Amino acid sequence: MYNPTKTDSRLLAIADIHGYEEELLFLLQEAAYNPHHDRLILLGDYIDADRPATWGTLDTIHQLINEGAQALLGNQELRLLASAESSSALHPETKEWLHKQSLYVVVGQYLFVHAGIRPGVPLHEQKKKDLTEIRDEFIYTPLPDSDEAQSYTIIFGHTPTFKLDASSPGAIWQGNRRLAIDTGAKHGCRLTLLDVSSLLSYSCSTAPESRGGDFKLLKL
Repeated sequence: MYNPTKTDSRLLAIADIHGYEEELLFLLQEAAYNPHHDRLILLGDYIDADRPATWGTLDTIHQLINEGAQALLGNQELRLLASAESSSALHPETKEWLHKQSLYVVVGQYLFVHAGIRPGVPLHEQKKKDLTEIRDEFIYTPLPDSDEAQSYTIIFGHTPTFKLDASSPGAIWQGNRRLAIDTGAKHGCRLTLLDVSSLLSYSCSTAPESRGGDFKLLKL
């Protein structure tokens, strides 16, 4: 279990795994993730709700939570829970722990959320739909000077960075107090684990011909 008193602990984040659990575990291994020292934030969309073959990834996420990680809900998990057909196929324990997960978390100067926030709306008044589905209204709208979110750097997923002006396909996107870390795993680009503490990114390919290969360790 994560021990916050450790002075050598790192803050790690990953988003939009979409069933690529082997690649997730590979990146955690490459980063030498230690749940007793490091704090890991998982930003949602661990599965594709309409692809039952990806649902097993939830078992891996649950294990990481049991070891001390924090998991946020994405739109895919909410869709799964809302679907009578898919929800009935889930083990009751899976539904129970999913329902307990948060929609955002603040750690120091960072706000972690699946999709983003609606600028100008206090955090405690943010709507579930915005936290898990918002795109342009968050990404391209300046945060008001009076907005409490101005005090945070917001780390989010949901919008693949190749749809933004990322430096290259599969790269992390950096905006004004915003970091987008969905690097397109679902779309055959890359899955990325960000070491927030040192701004190092660990990533690998999710392209069918090179899954888990083309490992890169980069400084933002």
